[in-house]
Amino acid sequence: MAKQPAAVLGTGQTHYVAKRHDVSMSGLVREAIDRAMADAQVGWDDIDAVVIGKAPDLFEGVMMPELSMVDAIGATGKPMLRVHTAGSVGGSTANVAASLVQSGVHRRVLAVAWEKQSESNAMWALSTPVPFTMPVGAGAGGYFAPHVRSYIRRSGAPEHIGAMVAVKDRLNGAKNPYAHLKQPEITLEKVQASQMLWDPIRYDETCPSSDGACAVVLGDEDTAKAAEQAGRRVAWIHATAMRTEPTTYAGRDQVNPEAGRIAAAALWKQAGITDPLTEIDCAEIYVPFSWFEPMWLENLGFTPEGSGWKLTEAGETAIGGQLPINMSGGVLCSNPIGASGMIRFAEAAIQVMGKAGDHQVDGARKALGHAYGGGSQYFSMWVVGADRPTN
Repeated sequence: MAKQPAAVLGTGQTHYVAKRHDVSMSGLVREAIDRAMADAQVGWDDIDAVVIGKAPDLFEGVMMPELSMVDAIGATGKPMLRVHTAGSVGGSTANVAASLVQSGVHRRVLAVAWEKQSESNAMWALSTPVPFTMPVGAGAGGYFAPHVRSYIRRSGAPEHIGAMVAVKDRLNGAKNPYAHLKQPEITLEKVQASQMLWDPIRYDETCPSSDGACAVVLGDEDTAKAAEQAGRRVAWIHATAMRTEPTTYAGRDQVNPEAGRIAAAALWKQAGITDPLTEIDCAEIYVPFSWFEPMWLENLGFTPEGSGWKLTEAGETAIGGQLPINMSGGVLCSNPIGASGMIRFAEAAIQVMGKAGDHQVDGARKALGHAYGGGSQYFSMWVVGADRPTN
């Protein structure tokens, strides 16, 4: 059976900061939910089901926190699903919620994802001791730095590319009222002078640890059309895709993972897109370390392999360029891990709804939201547009 049209009716975000000691996890999540529901102009009686996304429980040290949050997230007496696909979970949660609407199971679904990293330590949560995993012991940065070095060797990218991405995203983040890091005075020289953490990743080329939550309200075709008739803009979901691969296997390419490539190919096909570089107006891509921008540009099929850095170096991924990337500041500016993927999806929707304020891309009609997680093994993405899909 063909998928039924679905759309984002509203989005909500908290302000992202290092530590939210003033609220519990339930209070944090409710802030995003209340803002999303107000944006969508819906009440609790309008919500048929709730889908929540959460990264590993060790990130807060609370096992299955959703069980104590049912009242706060409005799920009492309603279907509630929890999604977990590591760092990509926010995107996967939005996709699962979309599938419930596209399948005709529910008319309106609330999706929410969050992280309250201040209540635990993600670095150590990601450094599980031997014998359960290889002795990396250095969190995500230690795991991904070798992949970045491999990318640089394979592509011949000059060493300043990572710093360029960091400057771009931090300047974008300075325009986003929700962003955690706001550095309007950042320069290439300041980034290059910052401490080396995991060669070649410097301090200013890394993401922060944030507390925060993001929520979206999705609706079916009739609900979305009614919103448009009332003068409100929605973000129509043109395509969704999720793919996974094992963490380790013979011949695995962690610079350009197969799961990401086939997810992107499926996404573009479903959206009727043959040339994403010219047909996508802007994109929110999961870039926790600055070098992942050119890597994912290639993995997603925007550029041939080995040339993603050239698009970055030419300034084409800045607002005003051919393909603006991470207009909100991206993961480099705000990183509540469980929510980071949904923020990418929500920000893509905000762009095509024309609600992005100071970081709005003029004339944005079609946008990509992207997330990855684990050891570059989980991928989730969607394409949203200002116009109802015709395919």
